[in-house]
This record gives sequence, structure tokens and C-alpha cells, in this order.
Amino acid sequence: MSDVLIKLEKVKKIFYTEEVETHALSNITFTINKGEYISISGPSGCGKSTLLSLLGLLDTSTEGKYTLAGHEVSNISKKERARIRNEEIGFIFQSFNLISDLDVEENVELPLTYRSNLDKNQRKEMVKKALEKVDMAHRGKHFPSQLSGGQQQRVAVARAIAGNPSILLADEPTGNLDTKNAEAVMDLLDKLHAEGATICMVTHDPRSASRAERRIDVLDGLVVADKKMNIAEKVVAMETSNEAKAVEAEGALS
Repeated sequence: MSDVLIKLEKVKKIFYTEEVETHALSNITFTINKGEYISISGPSGCGKSTLLSLLGLLDTSTEGKYTLAGHEVSNISKKERARIRNEEIGFIFQSFNLISDLDVEENVELPLTYRSNLDKNQRKEMVKKALEKVDMAHRGKHFPSQLSGGQQQRVAVARAIAGNPSILLADEPTGNLDTKNAEAVMDLLDKLHAEGATICMVTHDPRSASRAERRIDVLDGLVVADKKMNIAEKVVAMETSNEAKAVEAEGALS
């Protein structure tokens, strides 16, 4: 059995207006294996979020081939894309995207309600396990407004993993968090990866990017680097992270 979960071949994304043709992605080719932890990095506007949208079937490519779990999904219907997103892909967003008038348990359960093969008891059990994994089971009846930013992101992670997806796609998961909560969320992603999760994360933060096993750099819609992260790079990132923590703590005391 192949370990390849995702395969992109010469993928292009062009946005058209009446007068302008914008090439957001050009000839993107790479694979993601089951169990890998990948970061996608690059400056604002380089195409990394567009790439994540294509991987998550939130958008379709203009050209090229996308294979997910052995099935080509480049030109499938909107209905089929929605089904695959719900069953195979877990999303973690920068802005959490929790529904304010639903409590924690209801937020985590919501994507599962679209699965006709699950009854209420099965959904409740899946929600319970997901919240336990992110240490938020004790907050199940709280509403998003009653939680800190870090807690809300933990709930968002629980929602993403509750359905046992094939891959977690994280779009700037620490972008709205302070240093302490950002580190806690990154520690959680490390834990999920150690337990076998496949993770692809878009981030502009080199500290977060270095947590991954492999880093893909995007510039002007092109993959300009694709490399395994070595121990030295991880150590440097950890030292930088510790320095940032110290600066934040000093600021809090002043």
C-alpha cells in the first residue's frame, strides 16, 4: 500500500477579472505522505493560503491534477467535494470560526451531523474523545465568549479531529494568539502528530514552521524550497521561542 496521501501534479491557479489575469499558483508539484507534518511558508500574497484552499477542496485548480487518498479530485462535483471535506479533511482556522450561540460540545459536533452514517450517541462519543484530547472536556457546556483565545483554538482543533480525518489543514493556527497560547497550540499539534495525524500547516512564523518535519517555501506562486527540517533548525527555533517568551514575561512585569 502506498504511503502517499496527497499528490499535486503541475497545479496552476489563475484568477480572472475583466482586465487582469492573476497567476496565484504555477506548476505546483509535490506529495504528502500519511503521517507527515508539513509547514507551508512564505510572505503575504505568495499563494500559500490559495494552495491550502486547493488542498482542502475549498477551491479548484485551473490546471493540473490533484489526487487524494488514491482518488483524483481535480474535477469532481461541488457535492462530492463537500462530502470529502467533511469526511477526510479537518480544518483549523486562524479566526477559530466557532459559532457563538452554540456551546463547545455543539460546535465540535456540528460537522458530524452531516454524516448520515452516525447516530446521536456515536456523535456524542466522538465529541467526548476529541475534547478529552485537547483537554477541554470540562468546558463542554461553555460558549465561545466564555473562553480565552487559546481555549477557543483548542475547541477548533477538537472540531477538526472529531471525525478522524485523513489530514489536518491548519491556516495560521497561532495568528490570533499571544506567545504563551501559541506555544500551547503548537504543542498540541506536536502531540497529535506523534499520535499519527497527518498535518499540513500554513504559517508565516518561522518558529511554528520549524515544528514540522518538512518545510515547503512558496514565493510568487512557486515552490522555491522543499526540505526536511534538521535538528539544528529546530533547536534554533526553540531558542528563539524561549527568547520571545522571556521578552513577553518581562513586558508583563513592567
